[in-house]
Amino acid sequence: MSPVSDPSRATPDDFRFDIRRMTLPDVETALEWAASEGWNPGLDDAASLFATDPRGFFMGTWDGEPIGCISAVAYGDAFGFIGLYIVRPEWRCKGLGIRLWNEGMAYLGARNIGLDGVLAQQPNYRKSGFALADRNVRYEGVASVDDELADGIAIADAPNVTFERLLDYDARMFACPRAVFLRAWLSRPRAHARACAALDDGAVRGLAAIRLRRNGHKIGPLFADDLPIARALYRTLVSGVPGERVFLDVPESNSAAVALAMEHDMRSEFETARMYTRAEPDVPLARVFGVTTFELG
Repeated sequence: MSPVSDPSRATPDDFRFDIRRMTLPDVETALEWAASEGWNPGLDDAASLFATDPRGFFMGTWDGEPIGCISAVAYGDAFGFIGLYIVRPEWRCKGLGIRLWNEGMAYLGARNIGLDGVLAQQPNYRKSGFALADRNVRYEGVASVDDELADGIAIADAPNVTFERLLDYDARMFACPRAVFLRAWLSRPRAHARACAALDDGAVRGLAAIRLRRNGHKIGPLFADDLPIARALYRTLVSGVPGERVFLDVPESNSAAVALAMEHDMRSEFETARMYTRAEPDVPLARVFGVTTFELG
């Protein structure tokens, strides 16, 4: 192994380590790394993530070779989200990851910043000013078709609903409006994804999407005014992938969301810590039955 590519010789101050902004192909590479970590991202996630804030993705390189990454996506001037924080295994414990972390945090500046971190890293995130807000539990199950999918609740495909109405509903369930992200997230090829809304006399009362992942399918978001609406959206989405593995990331504090997972024979896989640098955003977690994505919130 040449000294140029030898991780054992790496130091954070070495001029051969550089941080640059990612391109879309770089984001696709980062998601492949995430898949190797067992995070199981969606097949078409890269374009939706990158479109949200193309300046908020950073790649660490050693002599031009990508070895680490972080996303620090800005949702306007007030809120940002950290994700995709990965250093390739052979390059860890060299002090390079903290350089990436500092780059992402500096880009987001004084915004309130959120992240979903593995529980073991909570102490490190606290050192950077993050405080625990809630825990998200990933549930896994097998999709089955119910005889009464919607149980009388009107469900429409999202493309058939005015985008402004979907955005208004989504903004009530998230820390801030995220029009660019939501449009891209809900506009995936139908072969790999589907998005639906629950309607009541034209008013949006629920919003959910399912997407193909490297292993199974992930529902996210799953927002609903109550459990029956969440159940109708869940059953409608999984009806298109019978017998396939399905994943749902549930806020632990939402007992109705946990009940939804239990009644569909889902089992918990692991959990993450949702943390923020400032006060927890005013989000009605009782209506968040499924987190959109651990990468962007």
